[in-house]
This record gives sequence, C-alpha cells and structure tokens, in this order.
Amino acid sequence: MTSSGPINAIRRVVWQTDTRAGRVFDAVVLSVIAGGLIVDGVVTLEGLGPGVSQALVLASTAVTGLFVIEYALRLATAPKRWRYMTSFYGIVDLVAILPTLLGLDLRALRAFRLFRLLRLLKITRAKALNRFGKALWTVKDEGLIFLFTTAVVLYLAAAGIYHFEHEAQPETFGSIPESLWWAVTTLTTVGYGDAYPVTAGGRGFTAVILLCGIAIVAAPAGLVATALSRAGKFDDE
Repeated sequence: MTSSGPINAIRRVVWQTDTRAGRVFDAVVLSVIAGGLIVDGVVTLEGLGPGVSQALVLASTAVTGLFVIEYALRLATAPKRWRYMTSFYGIVDLVAILPTLLGLDLRALRAFRLFRLLRLLKITRAKALNRFGKALWTVKDEGLIFLFTTAVVLYLAAAGIYHFEHEAQPETFGSIPESLWWAVTTLTTVGYGDAYPVTAGGRGFTAVILLCGIAIVAAPAGLVATALSRAGKFDDE
C-alpha cells in the first residue's frame, strides 16, 4: 500500500458526507460542539463545588484538544489546503481554537462551529440558501446606504436628546456619547427603560425618534423580502 493510502482513507472520512464513516465523523464533531457549548454555559453557574468546576474545566480543555486534532486532520487531508484555510468553514474552525490557544477566554466563539450542521444536512446546496445569498448581493448598495443613514440618525438622536435632557438628567445624558445608548435602544424600539426623557421637549423628541425607529427596523426586512421575491422569479424562469 502506498503512503497516500491512509491519507486518502482519512480524507474520505473527514471530507465526504456521502459515506457512513463520513456521516459518523460529522455527527461526532457536532456532538462535541454541542457538548462543549453546554459545558461552557454550565461552568458559569454559581455555587458549583470545586470538584464539579474542575471537571468542567477539564472537559472544556478536552473539547479544545479535540478541535485542534480535527483542524489538523482537515488541514493535512484537504485537497486544496490554502482554499480550506481561507474558506468560511476553515476560518470558523480556526477561530474556534485560536483564542483558547492564545490564552483568551473566548470559548463562546465555538458556537460558530454549529454552521457545520448546514454541511451535514446539505443545506448549503439548497436553492433557498443560494437565493438568499443572491438577494443580499442584489441589495448591497441599498444596504450600505441604509447603514450610513442609520449612523447619521443615531448621532442626531443622541445629540437631540442631549440638548433636551442634559440639564434635567446630567447623570444619564451628560454628553452626546453617553446619550448614544438611549439612541440605540430607542431607534431599535427596544426601550430598556434605564434611560428615558422627563422633559416635555425630550418626550416629544422621543416620539419622533420612535417613529423613525419603526422605519429603520422595517426597511432592511422590506429590502431583503423584495430581493428574495426577485431572486425566486429568476430561478423559476
């Protein structure tokens, strides 16, 4: 048997989902991902005993080790190594392990690895996903204009509420940067209630910003919906 024999066998397991071994490999990887996310969530609970905490830390470390092994296997057996490294999945695989290897506590980034479920279910080949990508590309110019407009409105909202409220509430609206939090929560119609106007002018201004916020929330949904409708018509033709 040539030296490439074992490599080809591993390549079929790691990269091909149309074989039993390949499906099992992907299922195991997804199980490890899900288990790692559960461990990372449980370890943040208060009141855990030292033994439980230590076991969870060891489990999280083991998950990272398995991810490193998997990344090494994919890198070693990739038909086109550089293409894999610069691909979406390659970057996601690297991001899942690199912060931990560098000593950074960014384990939540492992959640991005759940995108591999799309590959396992072959959703990435579905027409619906391709249509969605085409739709986003179609409205990219409108999206950039929308983002720029939103940024301008955010600043104007922060400046306006600062003008009306800074004397009445210097702690909450002491400056335009401090007022940006109120602008974000109001324009997105979230309204946490931690910052709100008390003057008549501030309340009237807030009513205007809320109306603008409804339009800002609805605008991107309308753009994408229209683009999806157009993309669907093109696919049917």
